[in-house]
Amino acid sequence: MHEFLWHDDSLVRTEPEAVSSARLYGKGVFTTLAVHDSKPVLFSAHWKRLKENAARLRIDLSKYREEIVLNALSETIEKNRVSSGRARITFFDETRSAVWLDEGNVQAKVSLSIITGDPRQARTSLKLTVSSIRVNTTSPLAGVKSCNYLEPLLALDAARADGFVEAVRLNERDEIVSTCMANVFWLKDEKLFTPSLKTGCLAGTTREYILKSQDCMEVETDIDSVREAEAIFLTSAVIGIASVAEFEGRKMPNSSHPITKILPFYTIYQADK
Repeated sequence: MHEFLWHDDSLVRTEPEAVSSARLYGKGVFTTLAVHDSKPVLFSAHWKRLKENAARLRIDLSKYREEIVLNALSETIEKNRVSSGRARITFFDETRSAVWLDEGNVQAKVSLSIITGDPRQARTSLKLTVSSIRVNTTSPLAGVKSCNYLEPLLALDAARADGFVEAVRLNERDEIVSTCMANVFWLKDEKLFTPSLKTGCLAGTTREYILKSQDCMEVETDIDSVREAEAIFLTSAVIGIASVAEFEGRKMPNSSHPITKILPFYTIYQADK
């Protein structure tokens, strides 16, 4: 690795972070959670998934205990005066890339980033289609919320370019996985369904909460199951639970299913419990 690199509009000295695994390859994990009454919602569930995802990518979080991250998050929420909104917690692998390191041992380094923002604006008409960009269940990133997030974003951009808000993604076996940015549930014959983790879907925290509180079947099935559904719901920590208004041009009937009434804002992480 040489002394200088070009950045923006000038030559600058090469710093270690310029050739980190995070900067060069998007190596990192993140989670986005809701903030309600200035408290993070379902923090423990998000922390558990962060640790599991980091372990799968061999990112060492040993110096970050749960209470340390919670305190940092709480300070950020307080400083930014967030009453209702969202927060993103990211762990970046700042280790210098062995591909570009000339000599010496590669010393592991992980950094923590926390940002907050306003709630996402609710869509008045959630139109859904099917994406042509498949999920590869054999990928080591399948089911991991990593900073290498380009495929879901490309699928989302393509759907919105065609006039839709979101798109259902399938895997290489033609099984329903999720949408680009959310887990998906659907109602058929008064029964609730969602893709199983075997499809490569992300183990969403809101998804997990619903599975613990509702009678729901986890399945591996094709897109016809959704095409025949009476109602479709998208779920994530940020949007909560959203009803789909239209799928591939078919208007969806309004649903009174209990899933629409179980937003988990009352399940707020408390350090004393």
